[in-house]
Amino acid sequence: MADVAKAAGVSHQTVSRVLNDHPNVRAETRSRVLEAIDRLGYRRNMVARALVTRHSRTLGVVSFDTILYGPASTVYGIEQAARDAGYFVSIVSLRTIDRAGMRDAVNYLIEQGVDGIVVVAPQRSAASALEDLSPGIPIVAVEGGHTGQVPVVCVDQAEGARLATAHLLELGHETVWHIGGPQDWLEAEGRIEGWRDVLTAAGRKIPDVLPGDWSPRSGYTAGRHLAGMADQISAVFVANDQMALGVLRAFTEEGVRVPDQISIVGFDDIPESEFFSPPLTTVRQDFGAVGRHSIDVLLGQIEEGAAEVLERFVVPPDLVVRGSSAPPGA
Repeated sequence: MADVAKAAGVSHQTVSRVLNDHPNVRAETRSRVLEAIDRLGYRRNMVARALVTRHSRTLGVVSFDTILYGPASTVYGIEQAARDAGYFVSIVSLRTIDRAGMRDAVNYLIEQGVDGIVVVAPQRSAASALEDLSPGIPIVAVEGGHTGQVPVVCVDQAEGARLATAHLLELGHETVWHIGGPQDWLEAEGRIEGWRDVLTAAGRKIPDVLPGDWSPRSGYTAGRHLAGMADQISAVFVANDQMALGVLRAFTEEGVRVPDQISIVGFDDIPESEFFSPPLTTVRQDFGAVGRHSIDVLLGQIEEGAAEVLERFVVPPDLVVRGSSAPPGA
């Protein structure tokens, strides 16, 4: 920094103000300092800065090893929000989330000097593992259920399922079948809850939940089963869009027309869903909003020292109506 100051003909303090984007620096002086920085190849020593400020400007993220659209989009949203706030992100991906793995991941990030940690915890096992943590560092859970231990930011999964199910009933369908997600997933539980709530309130028959694992293959298997009952079914709510894709493939092979014979609604609004045949009616989750709010809550703890800035922040979902849903026999 002293070399930059000498080359630019300014004081050490002026260089510091430019690096910290201080407003009280003349444009000509700022330009001269930035030119000197570029010419000399100056880079700030983040380790030294962290020792002085006691902040590394780095946040930790604990997730699990997955290419599923929802969790992957959540991590991306968190990373983008952190960068917008001037923080870098260090990510630890776990193959399986249990108490030991969660503890090791959090301890590793603490040893790296992160200022706070976001845990993406969509599974019940992950949310349960959070209960044993006493990290002594700000921490936020995303999709972490009702842990009671740390603040939680989540999408209202049950409300999304209510929107999907109510939409199908409003079209005139007598009841709605459901293909669910894996049992350990909090999101799958929330979607079953919302689907069942709407059918119960409307006094409609509640069919048995067909099992799925988020994959198109599991949706295809369930779709083949439903196709054999096509004369008894007119509407299906599928717990995610990938499984809905498998259902559409099965129905096509079995000659079941969508939405003429059976309407389908998915969940997530993956980028490909509007190009399915027919385009998929689905529930959209705002992963960008989840990322922004999780970082806001975490920074509130870091900057204000508030251990309980917010217990739970819920992001509302939206229903996106496309061509896969219509009145019965349309």
